Amino acid sequence: MEKEFDTIVLKDEDGEEIEFDLIMKFEIEEKEYVILAPIEDEEAEAVALRVEKDNNGEDIFVTIEDDVEFEMVSEAYETLMEENENLN
Repeated sequence: MEKEFDTIVLKDEDGEEIEFDLIMKFEIEEKEYVILAPIEDEEAEAVALRVEKDNNGEDIFVTIEDDVEFEMVSEAYETLMEENENLN
């Protein structure tokens, strides 16, 4: 059985739209994060982004620039994936 994912469309630096599967959404220290995987390029790695709100209260996805924050998110993702695998 194939898993269904929500699809998110982001624009790259050239304005090209890229579709991503929303793999996981979770919170760490009251901040929300998403793990996205490009749909078209199965060889590409998943991307971790922080979710913030714009002036209209809409979700925006922000690149994680801080190495410590990125490592924390990566470790949380790996732990959650291991827990999910153990449930199956």
